[in-house]
Amino acid sequence: MTDPEPYPGASIGLPESGPRSLASILARVAALIGDWAASMVVAIAIFGWEVMTGSGWRSFMILAVYFVQASLLTALTGGSFGQLIARIGLVRLDGQPLGWWRPFAKTALKCLVIPTLVIGAERRTLPDLLLGTVVVNRR
Repeated sequence: MTDPEPYPGASIGLPESGPRSLASILARVAALIGDWAASMVVAIAIFGWEVMTGSGWRSFMILAVYFVQASLLTALTGGSFGQLIARIGLVRLDGQPLGWWRPFAKTALKCLVIPTLVIGAERRTLPDLLLGTVVVNRR
C-alpha cells in the first residue's frame, strides 16, 4: 500500500502553497465565469444584443470571442482574462514555454465542454492531461 500524497500537487512536483502551487477548483471556476462575462460584453459590443437572444451565426459569437480571447491571452501571458484576474495561469509540467499551439488546443477542447468535465488526479482536466499542462497559482 502506498502512502497518500501529503498535499494536492505533490505527485507532480508542485509546491504546497505560493507561486506555481496547484490552483483551486474555486479559482478555476471564478476565472471561467470572468472569461465568459467579459466575452459576453465584448460580443454584445461588436455584434449587438442578438448574440444573447438571436439564432444563427450570432448565437455563437460569445463562444468565438471567448476562444480568441482565451487562446491569444494564454499564448501571450500564460492565462486568459479571467485567469489573470484570479491570479492563476497555465504552465507546462516540464517547465518549458507553452508555445502557441497548446493554448489554442486547450481552449478548443474547453469549448467542447465534455473533456473539461473529466477531472483526473491533481485537479487536471482531460486537456491538461493530454497537453502536459497544469493550472497553477501566480501568487
